[in-house]
Amino acid sequence: MTEGPLPPLRGRVQAGAPLGAGTWFRVGGAADWLVRPADTDDLLRLLRRAEAPITVIGAASNLIIRDGGVRGIVLRLARGFGDVVVEGDGVVAGAAALDATVAEHAAAAGLSGLEFLSGIPGAIGGAVAMNAGAYGAEVADRLDWAEIATVDGLLRVRTAELRLSYRRSQLPPGGVVVRARFHAVPGDKEAIAARMAAIRESREATQPVRARTGGSTFANPPGQKAWALIDAAGCRGRSLGGAQVSEKHCNFLLNTGDATAADLEDLGEAVRAAVLAHSGISLEWEIKRIGERSA
Repeated sequence: MTEGPLPPLRGRVQAGAPLGAGTWFRVGGAADWLVRPADTDDLLRLLRRAEAPITVIGAASNLIIRDGGVRGIVLRLARGFGDVVVEGDGVVAGAAALDATVAEHAAAAGLSGLEFLSGIPGAIGGAVAMNAGAYGAEVADRLDWAEIATVDGLLRVRTAELRLSYRRSQLPPGGVVVRARFHAVPGDKEAIAARMAAIRESREATQPVRARTGGSTFANPPGQKAWALIDAAGCRGRSLGGAQVSEKHCNFLLNTGDATAADLEDLGEAVRAAVLAHSGISLEWEIKRIGERSA
């Protein structure tokens, strides 16, 4: 169907689509247009012919959508992009496959090296785009290639070409990760399962995983831990409106029930200011923030 600034697509198209309920923080306004392409061909058609800006979101575990919503087209990969295929020495996963699901497939096949993905909230597309990492490993350590949809077609890009660094990648301009391959090595299934269980237990013990939260709010500065800087600045438990710095792990922000996106973002900026004043270190946001603030 043809809708507004969109070409004819086979996937799902919604105008004025609320976005907040689909994020981990449960806050935020609406998209002018929300598009879920049916498959890669549908996605390429959108990229080539859309007549409005495109903003990509994934599992929205590391995202604050501002209260005024997002202008233009919001792209979310879902069905058609979630396949996970296990190979003899690795796993090929669609961008919409959850990180933890990929880790589970590898474990079931007795492949080691991807256990760290079980500790990262979100999906593979976002993990590649931000070189996600946890528990001593990151995507750059295991990525062989990523397939990326662009206005020029579908590109297969080797890891070195992405220039992955701490929580960053250099995707082609306007590129959207479609799938990726990770290498792994044969291992003992019981040892792999034990490692994943230890990661789950660590997350449960140290992070507010059952709250309305996101991933780590701020990136760790070189040689420092963001949570320790926040704690030293006296911000553990600090609140603003319905937003709060987690008591359990102070590099996590919480929606305690009625927070707005502005509450969360403003609290984060207040924490940054406090850390800068206390330590002279300027924290950088790891949580992505998109859209417009309410008037």
